[in-house]
Amino acid sequence: MASIDILTNWRAIMCDAVRTDGPDLSMRQWSILLTVYLNPGPHTVRAMARDLNVPKPAISRALDALSILGFVKRVRDPNDKRIVLIQKTADGAIYLDEFARLVDARMDEPPLGALYG
Repeated sequence: MASIDILTNWRAIMCDAVRTDGPDLSMRQWSILLTVYLNPGPHTVRAMARDLNVPKPAISRALDALSILGFVKRVRDPNDKRIVLIQKTADGAIYLDEFARLVDARMDEPPLGALYG
């Protein structure tokens, strides 16, 4: 698939997503959400900041928004109360599952660019 086709499909997926009742997440929020749900944990602010090469305060702000939405939760590490772990939630899993369905539906269609090429 050509780059233009990938970007065209990605645009269509994003348009489908903004038409739903779900929240509009920033790219940073998406990166954090997908990291928590797709990569094995435990997840901490420090580790995410290092992995994404983003300052810790920026990670914390994005986590605040994701927590308000109920997509992640912060819990204290039972072994070291100084460490805060970021965990998945049922609402976050449902949100990602619905988004994955949007992606699947678009990926089953021919690339939009192919219709005009």
